[in-house]
Order: sequence, then structure tokens, then C-alpha cells
Amino acid sequence: MRLLVTGAGGQLGADLLRVAGGHDVVGPTRAELDVTDPAAVERAVKEVRPDAVLNAAAYTAVDAAETDEATAAAVNAEAPATLARICALYGAGLVHVSTDYVFAGNASNAGRPYQVDAPVGPRSAYGRTKLAGERAVRELLPERSWVVRTAWVYGASGGNFVRTMARLESTRDTVEVVDDQRGSPTWSRDLAAGLLALVEAGPPPGIYHCTNAGETTWYGLARAVFEELGADPERVRPTTTAAFPRPAPRPAYSVLSPAAWLAAGLPPTRPWRDALHAAFAEVGAALRPA
Repeated sequence: MRLLVTGAGGQLGADLLRVAGGHDVVGPTRAELDVTDPAAVERAVKEVRPDAVLNAAAYTAVDAAETDEATAAAVNAEAPATLARICALYGAGLVHVSTDYVFAGNASNAGRPYQVDAPVGPRSAYGRTKLAGERAVRELLPERSWVVRTAWVYGASGGNFVRTMARLESTRDTVEVVDDQRGSPTWSRDLAAGLLALVEAGPPPGIYHCTNAGETTWYGLARAVFEELGADPERVRPTTTAAFPRPAPRPAYSVLSPAAWLAAGLPPTRPWRDALHAAFAEVGAALRPA
């Protein structure tokens, strides 16, 4: 297949290029393709003529979006709409990556992973802009679009929780991490493999969830990172969300159900703890501080 990967310089985009080696892939970075520029997007699609576009470009600064929602919307809502319109013009499919933040993430939902058709209710600017992007993609390209929600993504590049914990392990005696937010840590390499499998299989268009399997808290993930570093996980201390207020509210529970993914015959993802171990085994040098 001929594929166009937007945002190829980011942690997910870079892993998409790594796993898609068996295909003809073009992967411009943000500097090479500004997805907020409709003319530039159309030139790229017209030149590449992809069978499918995988949109890994996103504004992910969750807290900054609270005071800069216009910029977040340009990348997360307006750009996906542009991609969908242009894919429709040139007969391409579109895989668009979304987020658990489209849900309210109330603690009362704990124990009941969100299904793809569960009521949405974003509580942050970031979540609102991502939901708008989802809706635009599905409305403008209903027969050839797939929205894939994911969560808690980490990888070998960019800023992410795993790399932050690895840095703090080397600079602090103890680290306090919230233990009242639950989700599914997801290695960007596994997510990329899932997205590629979706493109290759061509399941019915719609919304899907793809994360590593299982769930934990940020505290549990931090302890696992320390274990992978050979450090004492007891140096990680639990705390609460209330003790660390942030501009954007975080979901208390945002585990995503893989039911629709599995029902479509797509490959199940491995448990999050196995994925974290594999990530340190394969790209550990990039996850650890320099």
C-alpha cells in the first residue's frame, strides 16, 4: 500500500514509519507538512496519492490548551476536517488518532471500560478539540475513515510520562505520583502496529479503541518504570490528584474497551506491563536520561 503519515516526527509518527517498512510510505514531519495549511495538505495528498493517510499529527499539550484552545482546535479539529475533505477528493482512506479525553473519565465509571459508543463528555479544552476532530472525520469521510482512540502513550521520543519518570529516578530520592487516576499505558510502537494492522485489514469504518491491555494508575506505572531501571519501586510514593492541581482536569478513570477492535478481527494488544518491558529492552537507551 502507499501510505502518507502526517506528524512523522512525533513519537507515534516515527514508530509508524518503523513498522510500515513493507509498504510504500511517505512521512513528512511537522516542519515539512503543516496540517493546518489546507493548500499544503492538498499538495501532499495530490503528490503522494496514498491509499490511506494515517494522521499522527496532534496538539497534545493538555494544560496549555486550556489557555490556547484556538491553536489546539486548529491542529486537533480543523486539520482532521481538512484531511477528511481532501481524502474524499482523492479517494484515500483516513486513520485518525484520538484520545480517552473525549470521555468525562468520572471515577464512578471505574470498572466499566468505555465502549466506542459510550456517551462522550470532555472536561478539558484538549478533549473538546479532539472530539471535534473525531466528528469531522466521521461526518466528512464516513465510508473510508477510522477513528482510533488511545491513551497514556509513551515512546522513544518526545515528552512522555515514562521518560519523565526515568529522569526523576536519576535526580530524586523519592517521587510522588498520583494513585487515583486509572488508565492503560500504551507503547507507541504497539499502537503503531495496531494502526497498520487496521489499514491492512480494512475493517468497517467507524470508531475503535486501541491501547495496551490491562490497567493501572500513574503510580503503578511509575513503580514499573523504576523496576525496569533496576531501581527500588518503594522510592515512588502515592499521592492524590487534589494534591497536584493542574490547569486541565484529568480523567479519574479512562480505560478503553477493546471490544469493537477485537470484534473486527483486529489483533489483540499485549498487556501494558509486557509492553513496557519490551520498550525498555528495545529502545531503553532513548527512554533513559542522557
